[in-house]
Amino acid sequence: MRDTAANETGERGSRSASLSAVERSAADPPAAVAENIVAIEYEALLLGKRINRVAGFRGSRLGMLDRSAYILLVSLEDRPMSIGELSEITGLDASTLNRQTAAMRRQNMIERIPDPDGGMARKFTLTQEGEHSLAQQRKRNLGALSTVLADWSPDEISQFAAALTRFNRAVQSLATRIDRTNNDH
Repeated sequence: MRDTAANETGERGSRSASLSAVERSAADPPAAVAENIVAIEYEALLLGKRINRVAGFRGSRLGMLDRSAYILLVSLEDRPMSIGELSEITGLDASTLNRQTAAMRRQNMIERIPDPDGGMARKFTLTQEGEHSLAQQRKRNLGALSTVLADWSPDEISQFAAALTRFNRAVQSLATRIDRTNNDH
């Protein structure tokens, strides 16, 4: 881990020239914090890789959703959305979303409907098959997470949930600022 920390610190310096002033001020934390930031980056990388395996996001088994389909179904769970709205929520570009929604329409997971509010854009909504697939995948996900957290105390789970929520909100906030900066240029 120390070799990784030294390597990451060296790389951080070369990347800081491409960061905005906001990111640059946070890019060089005190040494006491830097090692933990490197550990968080590494653990987040592993988490992304492992959680997909544990939750079954491989698409190789019957009834399993791939990760991109799951994200879209979750996004559409509460209300119908247009490609533009899905793009804002997922951070994906319209061409990627057009491909993904076309594939999901072929699988009868989602359908296009007129805007319920009378707008011009057509929207996507879940079909019964999509709702069922989402419920099944969520059940697998929650079961896997329950197994992982089985020996954690309720307080540890609560603290982890709060910290992870805070972390994700901070990541989203930075992503939004970066998107705005990129769109301004």
